[in-house]
Amino acid sequence: MTESLGLKFDEVPELYDRVRPGYPDELFTDLAALTGLRAGAPVLEVGCGTGQATRSMAARGWSVTAVEPGPALAELARQRLAAFPNVTVETAAFEQWPDRGRRFDVLVAASSWHWIDPEIGRRRAADLAGHLALLDFTVVRRPGDPEVYAATADLHERFSPGNPAWGHPPLEEQVLAEPRRWYPVVQWFDGRGFADLLRTQSLYRELDPAVREPLLNAVADRIRTRLNDRAPRRYLCSLRLDPL
Repeated sequence: MTESLGLKFDEVPELYDRVRPGYPDELFTDLAALTGLRAGAPVLEVGCGTGQATRSMAARGWSVTAVEPGPALAELARQRLAAFPNVTVETAAFEQWPDRGRRFDVLVAASSWHWIDPEIGRRRAADLAGHLALLDFTVVRRPGDPEVYAATADLHERFSPGNPAWGHPPLEEQVLAEPRRWYPVVQWFDGRGFADLLRTQSLYRELDPAVREPLLNAVADRIRTRLNDRAPRRYLCSLRLDPL
């Protein structure tokens, strides 16, 4: 796993747990139907964070082994999932994780597979499981929504000029044209909440705090003053299932 940036989330585990979106129930219904997963089925989750996807899998009775490289995230996941005896959270990077001969019906990676070393990840997944289920969120926008990025473009350029990652999310209809299963998700935030969400995003975590915090405070203030202190973060959650 790319520790230099991937583990940045471990700096803010409580915030990550509070503001990151959960995964739609329909996604796990589809995952069960496509793979034949039933109660008691062994599932390996790679990069569980604080357990946003783990909770849904645990509630279905699957036997989940969740691997998380961030010690603080893993510990919070253990606390949040303590009511589920069918879940074990292990602290390790997937590339070095000791599997001890265990095998699984499905390997699930929820918004985490892009952190895995590609030369190791696919090969190791094939050794461990019958299917690879990739869950991801794509930020999108709809015409007529309050547009945070348009309203704050000047602030981003002022505090971190020339950053090539700044830009508007694609339109929802453009993303829906891609061939995979999509599940709409939307969160609404006030200015402070939206800034807190951005504090958990890799694009902002990699900024120097002396740049990040003034920028996000200015974003929060802009949402309050120009967007009536209410703005959406709209996603399309996706499921892609690959046989191994």
